Amino acid sequence: MPEHIKKQLLDEINSLEHELAYELPAEIKKAVAMGDLSENAEYHMAKQRQDFVNARLGQLKRRMAELSLVNLANIPRDKAGFGSTVVVYDSTKDEEFVYRLVTSEESDVAKGLISTTSPIGRGLVGKRVGDVTTIVTPNGKRQLEVLKLTTIHDDGENGDGQPADGATQ
Repeated sequence: MPEHIKKQLLDEINSLEHELAYELPAEIKKAVAMGDLSENAEYHMAKQRQDFVNARLGQLKRRMAELSLVNLANIPRDKAGFGSTVVVYDSTKDEEFVYRLVTSEESDVAKGLISTTSPIGRGLVGKRVGDVTTIVTPNGKRQLEVLKLTTIHDDGENGDGQPADGATQ
């Protein structure tokens, strides 16, 4: 897992855990002291926030677990996968595009960072140079031909900015 993504997720987890352990109990205690809970908007809002924070923490912890299971050795060396940079020709738009396949947390379409779970990312995963794929996007069908492929192994990095061979930079 890229270190900056791990740090981003851990920072959000720590912030939410602090809110859940310290801030929300204080808000709830303060609201309870106001009296009648059936018509106490502060109490109900604090309880709703508590439910949201618990749900978000669960999501973040599941995502951390999923990302920690990614084994870079299992990423193919001759097909598009996580960390690959893919140059494609879009015959629908008569243009070339360069995409880098990344995690959903890193995606930024304007910068060419495409999540492996997006329609384009899913359509490109597993493709080789010369392969043509039809991708259904919200804006319609696109036919993409893979012109060039550089995998995470070719880049010489293991996805967290460190060399794939374990050497230091």
